[in-house]
Amino acid sequence: MGLYERFYRSARGARILNYHGICLNNHLRFNAIFLKLKTFEEHLKFYKEYFNIISLDDYYQQRFSNDKFNICLTFDDGFANNYKYVLPLLEQYQIPATFFISTIRAEGGDILWNDFLAIVSKYGPSKISFKNEVYYKGTGRKYISETTGISINDQLHYTGVAEKKEMMAELYPLVPFKTNVKEEDYWLQMTEEQIRDLARSPRVSIGAHSFYHNDLSKIKIEDASDEMQTSKLYLENLIGKPVTSLAFPYGAYTSLVVAKAKEIGYKQLLALDFYNEVDKHDAFMRERFTINPFISTNNQMYATIMGNYED
Repeated sequence: MGLYERFYRSARGARILNYHGICLNNHLRFNAIFLKLKTFEEHLKFYKEYFNIISLDDYYQQRFSNDKFNICLTFDDGFANNYKYVLPLLEQYQIPATFFISTIRAEGGDILWNDFLAIVSKYGPSKISFKNEVYYKGTGRKYISETTGISINDQLHYTGVAEKKEMMAELYPLVPFKTNVKEEDYWLQMTEEQIRDLARSPRVSIGAHSFYHNDLSKIKIEDASDEMQTSKLYLENLIGKPVTSLAFPYGAYTSLVVAKAKEIGYKQLLALDFYNEVDKHDAFMRERFTINPFISTNNQMYATIMGNYED
């Protein structure tokens, strides 16, 4: 660690980090966006030792330390496991974070469509039928259309909520996973009361992550605008605070989506990688660096500073 420790202590700069779900074990059970609780706590201990941890507001205001590498923690999707596991650790280590919440709970939903498909793809049969089209389980367990060769995931990225709801209703009987309480950590969304309680923490800020977790860059701009507007109002009414930050689902956006988001009143727009050179100079927009669940804590910290996962 000697050489690495000198590297960490001498590092300067800033990075917004993107986390998703936290679970106790088997973090790769359904996808590659979860992290074990033990590993996550290792990250927090490392941050406290070597980095300067700041809020999203401070990041935008460039209130950076000149003596340490600066990081900002963000969490996407609104998983109940964030409330269950992450919040207590933020309080314990006195670390700020922003949670970008998909507001499917407003319509009584408790799971996002992409998480639903990940579970069905793991436990479902080798072939399924949806809307008179046959899909077979291909690479990465995704269901691929026998007709087009396109996965059902990719097809649904271009649709609105109606077709996604239809898919979930039709496929759920194949894999009635909600009867298995032990797996709730992998898919269950926060309840409204959990969101309220999360927002009460002085360590936490709440941002929007759209309404249905649709790809805003691929659906009609009218629908994208409605999602951004509705999720903002819903969260503001729920927590009694302004919601002015938005993380684009999948990091996907267009210049028109960005313009609409600004019109609606969002002042902090979070992507993953910028699509255009002009975005680098947009005061509203910031990139984020997604946590890699396949590597050690030490390698994650090194990659965080470097800003990539290359050797």
